[in-house]
Amino acid sequence: MKQYKIVPILSLLLTLFVQSLYAQNIANELVLSLEEIWKVAETNNRQLKLSDLHLQQSNLEILEAKDRLLPELFVGGDAKLNSKFLIYDNGLFSSPQEVPVKGYGYSVGYSLNVNLYNGGKDKRNIAMKKEEAILTQYEVDLQKHSVKYNVAAAYFDLYKFLHFQDFLAAEIEAEKKQLTLVASLHKNGTVLKSDVLRTSVKLAQLELSLSDIAKKIEIAKQRLNILMGKENDAELAIKYQDTIELKVMTQGGYEDYLDIAFNKSPEYKIAYSAVKLSEMNIKQVKATLLPKISLYSTYNYTYPQISFYPYSNDLWGFGQTGIKVQFPIDNLYKSKHSIAHAQVISNEAREKANIKKQEIYLEVKEAYLQQKQALESMETAEQNIIKTAETARVIRSSYLNQESLLTDLLEAENALLEAKFNLTTAQTNVKLKHIRLLAIIGIL
Repeated sequence: MKQYKIVPILSLLLTLFVQSLYAQNIANELVLSLEEIWKVAETNNRQLKLSDLHLQQSNLEILEAKDRLLPELFVGGDAKLNSKFLIYDNGLFSSPQEVPVKGYGYSVGYSLNVNLYNGGKDKRNIAMKKEEAILTQYEVDLQKHSVKYNVAAAYFDLYKFLHFQDFLAAEIEAEKKQLTLVASLHKNGTVLKSDVLRTSVKLAQLELSLSDIAKKIEIAKQRLNILMGKENDAELAIKYQDTIELKVMTQGGYEDYLDIAFNKSPEYKIAYSAVKLSEMNIKQVKATLLPKISLYSTYNYTYPQISFYPYSNDLWGFGQTGIKVQFPIDNLYKSKHSIAHAQVISNEAREKANIKKQEIYLEVKEAYLQQKQALESMETAEQNIIKTAETARVIRSSYLNQESLLTDLLEAENALLEAKFNLTTAQTNVKLKHIRLLAIIGIL
């Protein structure tokens, strides 16, 4: 009797344990929206991490350029062995006079150099490094928009495939019931054997399509995990049952988007930042024609004193402080082609900026019209699904009344399934086209 009482208790405990594991698995599998995936990608995406390192490098280059404004200060010394100190009073071939000096020597001192003026090259170099950092920030923004668009494309692929999977699963269940019904009608002699075979073939094709969709889902999940900087096989679930918000996509016209693009587009800003850099580079090259003025100071302690007469075996100190002026005469004729080269580079940057401006006109126009076309396609898909659903209902009723062929019913069911696919594709395409437009104008 005790054994019979233990069995229900063990069964209950096992059921509770399985439910606990299932609940834990559901809790571990966080369901993410597109915005939440964007936030994860902005933090962990490897391309964005690389872009952030480039930005850090640009900021450090600014500090390095500022460091060059600081004075140059050297402290040094040496130790040496001295040879005999010979003075040839009457020429090289006469007997020399030997000056008694120590056989060793040493010195220690400092050298200070402060740049007072060099044509503004150092300060201009800082300004150029700052502009390069700004340009790098624009490149980071552009990369961020690109990553967010790629995330959206992968997200809506997964969204679409998950809906396809649900459609196919529901269609397979309905087709199994229909196969049972057709087989029953065949037994009663109402329909032909070929109807049973056709229904079986359709069921097999649906199951094959479901298997194909399952593989596409795995690929889409892996792509999203990579974009989020996660492991390839990390668990991932999205809120694909939520309805796509489409109201905001009808706001704003082409001119509005164009105005935003010329104020926010990273590509446009990159092009004109390159123009600024090229103009500063011309001034930097021309600065080589200007004099360089610096303040210098040196002081050394030396032993023994054999630099000035009278010579001595004592420690001595000597220093100088003054202003040095250097004028590069050779640059008057050497820099001619360098300046011309810098001017050509600047002209090239301006032309590239003008080309980019024209490209933005075209890209915004194209993206705007593609968004409108996607909205029209979605409206058509919504109308088609109503018509195909009604057609399938009518033909199914007439088939059961033996007023139409099975092939007509199968075609109507396939058309309805395709209409569901087309509507989901159209809805995701509308959202994706809008996101692409936002990425182009720089506000994604």
